[in-house]
Amino acid sequence: MKYLAIIFDGFEEEEATAPFALIRRAKGDLTIAGVNNIVTGSHNIKYADVTLLSQINPNDYDVLIIPGGGGQYKNLMQSSVVQKIILDFYKSNKYLCGICAAPTVFGALGLLKGKNYTCFTSMNQDFGGTYHDKGVVVDGKLITSRSVAYSIDFAYAIIKETMGEGKLKEVQKQIYYEK
Repeated sequence: MKYLAIIFDGFEEEEATAPFALIRRAKGDLTIAGVNNIVTGSHNIKYADVTLLSQINPNDYDVLIIPGGGGQYKNLMQSSVVQKIILDFYKSNKYLCGICAAPTVFGALGLLKGKNYTCFTSMNQDFGGTYHDKGVVVDGKLITSRSVAYSIDFAYAIIKETMGEGKLKEVQKQIYYEK
């Protein structure tokens, strides 16, 4: 599986770092993409050497991961390029993974209708699906998470669903965080 993560200025660093690091620890082929080569998170931590979105072909990827964050959310909502990528992943029945504010972008695009999901609680609206007040919710190839506090659990759900229980147990053992 190939993983594509999208970050814009204002992303929540922990919601990116934990999943990205754990997916790479699991030997996942992860590309981190954005509109700039250097992206600044909501707490002024910079990710350098980010691949430009214009240089990737989203069709080459199986899993899309989008962290949340206030600035990230605003940028995602204004980016027709990212919205097209999200819609293409959904229509192609590929994995769509979002944490915190990111699932609300999915909802705004109509992708949560009839689905079980979670998101940052105060951002939940009537997206036509069933909101769950839980840390992580998996509904088929839709993986959503509530907030930064669940970043590791979010990563674990992605690893389990895309790489299997065995790989998840391997990673859990490596970091001494078994559930």
